Amino acid sequence: MTATLANATSRPLLPILVALSGAHLLNDLIQSMIPAMYPLIKEAYHLDFAQIGLITLAFQVTSSLLQPILGHVTDARPWPYAMVAGMGATLTGLFGLAFAPNYTMILLSAAMIGLGSAVFHPEATRMARHAAAGQQGLAQGIFQIGGHVGYAAGPLLAAMIVVPRGQSSLAWMSVVALVAMVLMAWTGTRYAEMRRSQAAAATTAATATKSPSHATSASAAQLSSGQVLFAMAILILILLSKNAYTAAFSSYYTFYLIERFGVSVQLSQIMLFLYLVVGALGVIIGGMVGDRIGRHRVIWLSILGALPFALILPFADLFWTGVLSVVISLIMASAFSAILIYAIDLVPHRVGLVGGLFYGLAFGLGGLAAAALGVLADWVGIVAVFKIVAWVPALGLLTFLLPRTS
Repeated sequence: MTATLANATSRPLLPILVALSGAHLLNDLIQSMIPAMYPLIKEAYHLDFAQIGLITLAFQVTSSLLQPILGHVTDARPWPYAMVAGMGATLTGLFGLAFAPNYTMILLSAAMIGLGSAVFHPEATRMARHAAAGQQGLAQGIFQIGGHVGYAAGPLLAAMIVVPRGQSSLAWMSVVALVAMVLMAWTGTRYAEMRRSQAAAATTAATATKSPSHATSASAAQLSSGQVLFAMAILILILLSKNAYTAAFSSYYTFYLIERFGVSVQLSQIMLFLYLVVGALGVIIGGMVGDRIGRHRVIWLSILGALPFALILPFADLFWTGVLSVVISLIMASAFSAILIYAIDLVPHRVGLVGGLFYGLAFGLGGLAAAALGVLADWVGIVAVFKIVAWVPALGLLTFLLPRTS
């Protein structure tokens, strides 16, 4: 039924996709402000680094573990307005962080924001798939570009608003959450209308459509349950390779630039921002290319294709380090949409579960990789870490083991 409804219209429903992308931007913007607040929180509550790590753990565990669970629940009982409720949890967490009287409230507030993320991603993934009209890569690209932009802009917004004015000024971000709730409510209404229209047109559209995504789902349906589980395991390992490498950039790129080239903190932050913003362009390019040449080939190109550039980067000067980092970001960012759509096509009737699982894994694996790389950096130094982690994209060779479904 899912595959049929997905193709019941001839063109992607861009208003819904753009609204989902905007909601994704606002959702991830709020989330990315939490780490930017750590210096303020550490000083205000006299915390050590272990306690700061527990804040991250409270946020990430809530988000990562609940996403597949909530996705499974909404697969059985779809709820178009679930995102509004999720953003309500985020809004509660924002006020909790702004006026927390103690460390325990900080942890609970971070967990509430994680809950909002856990509700948002599975349901939004299902909406994007049903609004795609077969162009799944384009739809996921539009949806994910909002998240990338929001994640990149959050720390900058925190630096302009929260850091100069103090922790309580975070309450002003409730305006962002309220705008997101209005946008999500509108999207939920349009989505419900779209589903009714698609259901009415499904019988005719099912025989007429010849989209690449439909072909992929049909081919994937011929796989045994063992083959599906094996493919899922390979996809998770490939996702791990992507997130382990990108975690080195998102967490330690500024330290690498400062130590190796002696640049200022401001310049290092600008270069990190460029890396993150270019990734937003990569997700939509990867999605559109995947619609034309297939997800399997995009996974090959996006993970393994970054390997030569990653190996060169630790030996480049400052200018070429900037250039190579942008190229790597552009290539690797295209991987996630291809991995996610490939996984959904394996089990097309579990869109929420798969979306929640892979978004949760993307978040959780990134956090674990960052922690592991931090330990490694304390041992061998941050420059050596970038030389070692440059080999991680070689795990993209595992793509060879994926069944050809496209």
